[in-house]
Amino acid sequence: MSEQVERDSMDFDVVIVGAGPSGLSAACRLMQQAGEAGQELTVCVVEKGSEVGAHILSGAVFEPRALAELFPDWEERGAPLTTPATRDEVYLLKDAEKAQKLPNALVPKSMHNTGGDMKRYVISAGNLCRWLAEQAEGLGVEVFPGFAAQEVLHDEDGTVRGILIGDMGVAADGTPKDSYTPGMELRAKYTLFAEGARGHLGKSLISRFKLDEGRDPQHYGIGLKELWDIPAEQHEPGLVLHGSGWPLAKDTHGGWFLYHAENNQVVVGLIMDLSYQNPWLSPFDEFQRMKHHPVLAKHLAGGKRVAYGARAIAKGGLNCLPKMTFPGGLLIGCDAGTLNFAKIKGLHTAMKSGLVAGEAVFEAIAAGDEGGRELTAFNEKWEASWAYAELKETASFGPAIHKYGTVGGGAYNFVNQLLGGKLPNLHDTTPDHAALKPAAEFEKIDYPKPDGKLSFDKLSSVFLSNTNHEEDQPSHLQLLDPELPIRENLPKYAEPAQRYCPAGVYEVVEDDDGKPRFQINFQNCVHCKTCDIKDPAQNIRWVAPEGGGGPNYPNM
Repeated sequence: MSEQVERDSMDFDVVIVGAGPSGLSAACRLMQQAGEAGQELTVCVVEKGSEVGAHILSGAVFEPRALAELFPDWEERGAPLTTPATRDEVYLLKDAEKAQKLPNALVPKSMHNTGGDMKRYVISAGNLCRWLAEQAEGLGVEVFPGFAAQEVLHDEDGTVRGILIGDMGVAADGTPKDSYTPGMELRAKYTLFAEGARGHLGKSLISRFKLDEGRDPQHYGIGLKELWDIPAEQHEPGLVLHGSGWPLAKDTHGGWFLYHAENNQVVVGLIMDLSYQNPWLSPFDEFQRMKHHPVLAKHLAGGKRVAYGARAIAKGGLNCLPKMTFPGGLLIGCDAGTLNFAKIKGLHTAMKSGLVAGEAVFEAIAAGDEGGRELTAFNEKWEASWAYAELKETASFGPAIHKYGTVGGGAYNFVNQLLGGKLPNLHDTTPDHAALKPAAEFEKIDYPKPDGKLSFDKLSSVFLSNTNHEEDQPSHLQLLDPELPIRENLPKYAEPAQRYCPAGVYEVVEDDDGKPRFQINFQNCVHCKTCDIKDPAQNIRWVAPEGGGGPNYPNM
């Protein structure tokens, strides 16, 4: 349909795709510099969520280093950092009942959240982005929530010239409804892509410009998170717990977190590597049974679950970081993969990548640049930054876990950090989807039924994510070969999409004639991108649905 309609267009100096921490930081920094220089600058941020923050999901214990660079007066401005981290505890869960608390001296320095010269905070990443959007608008940035960037606009020579906003009001069969509105072209001198992990436009740019050439394949985890109201008497604001071990099998890597936030609330979650081998495994169900361990259950007992969500995270680190520049634009934040998994933190490094991007782009435009160049100055500034130094120091963290297991890899990384990163740099060149093995090699996992108190089913969880999509629209979960799930994935892998999806999107159901059929309930999709990453045949393509669809996370 995009070729058949006339489209309006708007021109900006800079268009930014995604109102997350990197995109909004870039927008603010651009306008700050323009104000200081007395220069006119037009900056637009496009966000597919119904509001800024609606699709933001993170732990999060936050290091305000980049925030302090962007807004030194962030406290006076009312940034939502109100709960300092006060106490750290790290556990190894040995089985369903037993756990070992690790002495502080054996915890890698990257996992320390208290002490040192920087105060860290338990925050809602969504609320941080809502606040950043307010600051951006105050500086003159135009923020457009509810509009999904659907395509990258290219010149004849491939140079990026902006984005195409997805059409609104298209029926499931592709025909225009009465409410049809064609998407606009947003054209720019430079376009910054800040979509978060496995952004669909970022993915296309990496492929088109071969940005991952010479890099290890990106590695991902799936992060599942819940927000709980708990009794006041068991609430300790600023308490930070991390752990690993049970219920994950030894060849399945991941870890959990439980943070005491403000207002008698606790956030609890599991991050599980998507390099797992067993197709019977369900990250959602591992998370649900994990909460029954006494170490976690005592914090949740008597409480009420009020929100749920899931999101893939790009955790490969420096070895997997693609080239971030191309003619006409930049990849920043988790769209590139700037998260420091050794710290289980990515907000501060994402923000720093946005600051560096804002400075490199403004420098070019202020010098009279009409756009379309490859901003190699960004690479120099980025590689000179503290964020890049962090990633360089922890480059072997993920590969060591994959190679030696959670405990062995943890020991490797502990020693490596003590030595200042002087051990050999490790690599993991197996893509996550290729790690999956045939179902016949494993026993089916019999997960316990949820009790409705600590553990819950997928559908009631999706309800708490406030997910909604207009039902009469084309599915944004596209199968390159519609027959492949039943023809190949079902007999070989027992169709793992039924289990790796944390929202019940994919089912194998019986047709009227008793034959299996692959069913996609795209209305349930929480935009986690796990299917795009983990499908063993790479047959599922995630694209943006109509703007405003998806989850609406509160305080996540």
